[in-house]
Amino acid sequence: MFTKKINFKNFIIKKFNKEISKDLNLILKEKNKVIESLSTFYKYSYNKKIISKIKKYKDVRVIGMGGSILGTEAIYDFLREKIKKNFYFINNLQSSTKISKKKYINLIVSKSGNTLETISNANILIKKNEKNFFITENKNSYLYSIANKLKSEIIHHNNFIGGRYSVLSEVGMLPAQLMGLDEKKFKQLNSLIINKNFIRSLVSNVSSILYFIKKKKSNSVILNYDECSDNFFKWYQQLMAESLGKKGKGILPIISTMPKDNHSLMQLYLDGPKNNFYTFFFTHEKNSMHVKSNDILFSHKYLKNKSLNQIILSQKKATEKVFIKKNIPFRSFEVMQRDEKTLGELFCFFILETILLGRALKVNPYDQPSVELIKKETKKILI
Repeated sequence: MFTKKINFKNFIIKKFNKEISKDLNLILKEKNKVIESLSTFYKYSYNKKIISKIKKYKDVRVIGMGGSILGTEAIYDFLREKIKKNFYFINNLQSSTKISKKKYINLIVSKSGNTLETISNANILIKKNEKNFFITENKNSYLYSIANKLKSEIIHHNNFIGGRYSVLSEVGMLPAQLMGLDEKKFKQLNSLIINKNFIRSLVSNVSSILYFIKKKKSNSVILNYDECSDNFFKWYQQLMAESLGKKGKGILPIISTMPKDNHSLMQLYLDGPKNNFYTFFFTHEKNSMHVKSNDILFSHKYLKNKSLNQIILSQKKATEKVFIKKNIPFRSFEVMQRDEKTLGELFCFFILETILLGRALKVNPYDQPSVELIKKETKKILI
């Protein structure tokens, strides 16, 4: 356990690389806006007046792609029980998209302001008489020009923070405040870096992953037992793949929905190629539905009085035992309480993990050079 709210069990094959520990100290001392955004010291480019202007609206539509929207989706789904507003996410191009007559607050998010999919969706969906807010860099771009034309509010996207790292900056925290959440509670870096258990777990975790990579285990399979964390791991998937997939190196993040995948992919995980390492993820729920005890037949009486959360946890523990017997490497996260602080700790852990892995693998974890090639080719075809 590295905090009271997250029970973390590291890989059984434990490594501790002193160079990783040194790198972590260097990263924390650098004037790095990504790291700063995880802390209470970060200053947003918007003020509370913007929130007060739009907090009365119940329907909020977020238009963006990749890192511009995934973090906000992760927050909304993970903490949905605390949120009273309706958020709708436009995160892909769909030719069959229906135009709703409902009035929305629109948040259009793109760091560059020139993201093709975001431009197309915004053009089709937003209306002049709606409240439209643009989060984009303070520079000339298509969306910046459209925002000025519509006389919309522009929130400046920090140009030193890439989209996939932006969840605890303006990009994720302004929507979080609109959801009625306390953005300050997400900022957990300050307390985590003085937590010896957290630092030890993080460094050992990264060291173990590097060991697996050397052993040709380059697939990171997430066995996710928490439906509300699906979008959190889609955020993780982009973070890991886009940050590390360079120079013939990288880790392939795969999300597996559990316990459903016990009946499809688990056979492969247990007896197939040994090129994976695994993450078990489970969240304890207080208000889980219970099995109808009176309707259970005698042969399955062990299900009486059991909640679905209890059954899922038993499946997770059983799978872990089998993994241990088969010597399959895994780590485990059990979330004890679902709130802003817990999610902030998870964001910090995976962002720091990714940056440390990037430095160890000698790749730049902040760029994505090859993605730009597809953008250029797409433009050529459309012209």
